[in-house]
Amino acid sequence: MTVSCEIIKDLLPLYHDDVCSRDSKAMVEAHLANCESCKAELQAMDEVLLINNTEQNLKEADAVKNLSKKWKRGMLRSLLKGALFAFLTAVIIAVVLYMFIGIKIVR
Repeated sequence: MTVSCEIIKDLLPLYHDDVCSRDSKAMVEAHLANCESCKAELQAMDEVLLINNTEQNLKEADAVKNLSKKWKRGMLRSLLKGALFAFLTAVIIAVVLYMFIGIKIVR
């Protein structure tokens, strides 16, 4: 059974990551034994993954770390603002009750 290069090219990423079925793996290996073009494409996947993705992954990891730091700082600021707002609201309510209604705060 001959399989077209297009089908093999669809299966190559799965074969490369070793997540295809045994039958698909056998079919790809049989095709690769006779097809230099598909062999070259499989080798290109190794080269692309080793060179480009490492640098890109490091850049993305740094970006995620920076975003995480900014998010944590923002959360802390929001928490402090919320606490300050709640405290000021409580003080204003206490002052209004004391001045206008005559309710005294018990000591």
